[in-house]
Amino acid sequence: MFRVNKEELALFYVLRSCIDFGALHGKITMAQLQMQKRGRGNNTSGEPSSSGGTASATNQLPIMPTSPGTLTDELAALFECPVCFEIVLPPIMQCHVGHLVCASCRPKLSCCPTCRGTLGNIRNLAMEKVANNLMFPCKHKQTGCRVSLGLNEKAEHEEICEFRPYSCPCPGASCSWQGQLEKVMGHLQHVHKNITTLNGEDIVFLATDINLPGAVDWVMMQSCFGHHFMLVLEKQEKCDGHTQFFAIVQLIGSRKQAEHFAYRLELNGNRRRLTWEAMPRSSHEGVASAIMGSDCLVFDTSIAQLFADNNGNLGINVTISVVC
Repeated sequence: MFRVNKEELALFYVLRSCIDFGALHGKITMAQLQMQKRGRGNNTSGEPSSSGGTASATNQLPIMPTSPGTLTDELAALFECPVCFEIVLPPIMQCHVGHLVCASCRPKLSCCPTCRGTLGNIRNLAMEKVANNLMFPCKHKQTGCRVSLGLNEKAEHEEICEFRPYSCPCPGASCSWQGQLEKVMGHLQHVHKNITTLNGEDIVFLATDINLPGAVDWVMMQSCFGHHFMLVLEKQEKCDGHTQFFAIVQLIGSRKQAEHFAYRLELNGNRRRLTWEAMPRSSHEGVASAIMGSDCLVFDTSIAQLFADNNGNLGINVTISVVC
């Protein structure tokens, strides 16, 4: 057995009453929590329990109405890991006193970060049951996300949340920069100064020396319609010696913004034409997954030679249009 102090027992009663209703049907204010901590037990206005009886005055708090299942700031604090400050999700571990720690941080700890007591492998099943009935804020709340989700949806949403940090859009893994959307162009202009920018909705992306051996990336920026687009041509050499080129466009912006545009890539010359049209990728999506899945303009060396000039320079016509 492990010890539970009066404060933790009071909080447990509050949370248990929420579970008995099937979800949170009220808002627990700090004043109510303080009253419960002092052992307030003179409430005689019983509320119906889930079994149809009358709840005990010592186990029931008057609850202010709010949206069902909404996680208040007071409850959010109860589910905060003291190490990483993220929401503690099941399996929820605790020390012998009752302090919580998330499952990710638990293997890194030798003692409780709150009380320095012994950390065993104790799961707090009561808090896990509460967590399964709550709506949690997205972890990117501080950067603008206002979405609240259940446990089953939280992780998936945070992977695609438009408010999560943006990575540097340049192809390759050499740049590890991350930041907010409005800072991406500043990063490119300050750190990647060698990238050329052309203005206009219809330009020519000139890739020079496409016959260079090995894997090579050609990158150019295109500015039009008040937005910036990154044009990427990537050359890959496969294990069997086969060489492929991948051409794609991504918007420096969110997926919602990208949905308002379309791009067309066109190889044109010697009475031949090869065209690809699609919605640009967003900065969150990046181009790596599209290239891996060949969801872009793909051609091999023999096709490239049909459109390249005698010096090995390949011009790709790029047209950006607005989708109504």
